[in-house]
Amino acid sequence: MISIVIPVHNEREQLRELVPLLQRMAREEGPAGILPVLSSGTGDGTAELLEELGVDWLRAEVSGRAAQMNLGARHANGNVLAFLHADVRPPEGFLRDIRQTIGNGHRAGFFSYRFTPETFWLRLNGRATRMDGIFTGGGDQCLFIGKEDFQALGGFDEQQVLMEDFEFFRRLKRSGLSYRIVPNDLRVSARKYACNSYLRVNLSNLLLLGLFRCGCPPARLKRLHAKLIRSS
Repeated sequence: MISIVIPVHNEREQLRELVPLLQRMAREEGPAGILPVLSSGTGDGTAELLEELGVDWLRAEVSGRAAQMNLGARHANGNVLAFLHADVRPPEGFLRDIRQTIGNGHRAGFFSYRFTPETFWLRLNGRATRMDGIFTGGGDQCLFIGKEDFQALGGFDEQQVLMEDFEFFRRLKRSGLSYRIVPNDLRVSARKYACNSYLRVNLSNLLLLGLFRCGCPPARLKRLHAKLIRSS
């Protein structure tokens, strides 16, 4: 079974749309568990909404998305884990694609994605996610991996407060595990681009990834990100 782990921080309205979508997919494409993991600071009524939707949830005592996802992975019942951001929408065939990829012998995978709303330049960014490149492994691509392999790799590094997804992917590649990028686009919110400029976001991403690869401390990367990118 697939367990979908969703790190959450005050995202009630996102989950109001996402959870029913996943529940329908689980009915139509095969069983899947949905496990939101709330941050310690989530207090916007998310927990009450999840109870209304009939979904079990966890609350992390340690701050950070990496800690939330690790907690979810430990409690997940599925033998395959999928880590999905609350503001990302999976495509039709999402669960079937995961099963087929693992069934064909790959040990892990990611999805391509497109932005909504989409512009010409954002369309180019989305097409690039179908190729294995420097930005492969970002959290918006929805990592899925066998639970045993995830545990053997040590899970996400909880010291990483910004680049936990890229750090994990680096270890995954070094381990030699086979992975595949599934060309079935997730839908990712373009709100970051709406609040900043296309050039600013892309140059900031390049800078942050370069500094990460050069060993820049996680806390410094987080502070720099906050200065470079305005949140919605």
